[in-house]
Amino acid sequence: MPRPGGGDCVAPTSRGKGLSGGREGRGGAGPGTRASLTEGAARRWRRRMEAVVFVFSLLDCCALIFLSVYFIITLSDLECDYINARSCCSKLNKWVIPELVGHTVVTVLMLISLHWFIFLLNLPVATWNIYRFIMVPSGNMGVFDPTEIHNRGQLKSHMKEAMIKLGFHLLCFFMYLYSMILALIND
Repeated sequence: MPRPGGGDCVAPTSRGKGLSGGREGRGGAGPGTRASLTEGAARRWRRRMEAVVFVFSLLDCCALIFLSVYFIITLSDLECDYINARSCCSKLNKWVIPELVGHTVVTVLMLISLHWFIFLLNLPVATWNIYRFIMVPSGNMGVFDPTEIHNRGQLKSHMKEAMIKLGFHLLCFFMYLYSMILALIND
């Protein structure tokens, strides 16, 4: 006696595919199925790694925003004579290398993960940070030197550079946030 839902021999499972899981017409569990499982796993792994890349970039960008604000506050304190030049420069110079490393790591990470637009956007700022660090004269204390910071308008140029970096990092923050949400939704 036939069953009310159709099929006599095969008990229906979820989505009505039968016991074989819907592989009847493809020759069973052959090599094509294994390859498609491997491709699917690779795609899922790539999406997860993309989400991890943007989460790390977002956290790094938050740290760089904090450093930019710190640079602006410290330089404005020097401008208003709340602190002397030596203590200002020593405070700022100890954060130059972490800023350089943080921005360079994100730039290289975007290159490795093949996000070309974000890589090309980060490349000039990372290159400028490296150039500025390498081109410090031999007698200076660091990028920020207390004997030269008041000469030739260097204080204003350092302040302008910190403001530009703050704007750049805020732009990058929202790009990374959007990309992270997109990567998490697609996962």
